Amino acid sequence: MAICLSVIVLASFTPKDPQNPNQSGTVKKMRTIVLDAGHGGHDSGAVGRVSKEKDIALQVALKLGKRIEQELPGVKVVYTRKTDIYPKLYERPAIANKHNADLFISIHCNSGGTTSRRVKNSKGKYVTRKTLNTSAAGTETLVLGFSRTGQQDVAIRENASILMEENYKENYGGFDPKDPSSYIIFSLIKRKYREQSIRLASYMQDQFKGSNRTDRGVKEQSLAVLATAGMPAVLTEIGFISNPEEERYMNSAAGQEAIVTDLFNAINTYRKAFER
Repeated sequence: MAICLSVIVLASFTPKDPQNPNQSGTVKKMRTIVLDAGHGGHDSGAVGRVSKEKDIALQVALKLGKRIEQELPGVKVVYTRKTDIYPKLYERPAIANKHNADLFISIHCNSGGTTSRRVKNSKGKYVTRKTLNTSAAGTETLVLGFSRTGQQDVAIRENASILMEENYKENYGGFDPKDPSSYIIFSLIKRKYREQSIRLASYMQDQFKGSNRTDRGVKEQSLAVLATAGMPAVLTEIGFISNPEEERYMNSAAGQEAIVTDLFNAINTYRKAFER
C-alpha cells in the first residue's frame, strides 16, 4: 500500500473509560494533534497517471490542519512536514512524542499494484505482461498490529520507504521491510493505545462510508511509522491513486474538501467522546 496521505493520531492523555468512571478525577482536554503527510522529498510514494501520493497527502494534511485550528479552539496542530521534504519514518512519531500529542494521524494514498496477464507480442508469441490495477477503489484506515504473512502486502509497500534511509537496519533494530518473516517483531510491541486507535479509525471509516466512498474497513498492520507512537495513532488511505477516477477525485478541490470534512468530523467525534 503506498502511503499517500497518512493521518496518524496520537494521544498523550488517558481517555476516560466508560466502564470505569472512577479511572481518574479529571479528564484532560485534547491539546495537540500531529498530522503526518506520507512520503515526501525523494520518496514520491505511489504514482498515478498525473500525480504523486506525496503531493496529495501534503495538500490534504495542510487543509485538515487549518480546519482543526479554525473550528477547534485550543487544539494545536503540529505537522511532520509542511513542504516537500522527507522525514524518516522513525522521526515522524518521535515528533508526536516530543510534543506530547494527543493524536497522531498519517495520511496516505493507496495503490492497487500490478496484475499479470498473458498477451501476444508483435511476433505472435505469448508473453507475461504486467499492467497497473486500475479497478481497486475505496478507503481504509490502519492501526498498529500484527497480521498474517499473506495479509502484509500493504505493510510491505508502506514500510519500503525505510530502504531509502541510510543505516536503516540500525534505526529500526535490524528490521528488514523486504522480509515478511521479520514482521513478527511487531507482535511483541505493547499495544497500549490499540483500542483508542481502532475507535478513531472506525470513526474515519464511518465518515468515508457516509460520503459514499467504498469502505475497505479498519485493518491491523505492522507499520513502522506507527510503531513508536506514544498515543492513539492511525494511518488512513484516502483513496487509490492507481484508479483514474479516484485520482481525479483526490486532486480536485471538491474531493479534497470532502476528504478533509470526513477526517475532521471523525477527529471531532473522537474528541467529544473522550472529553465527556
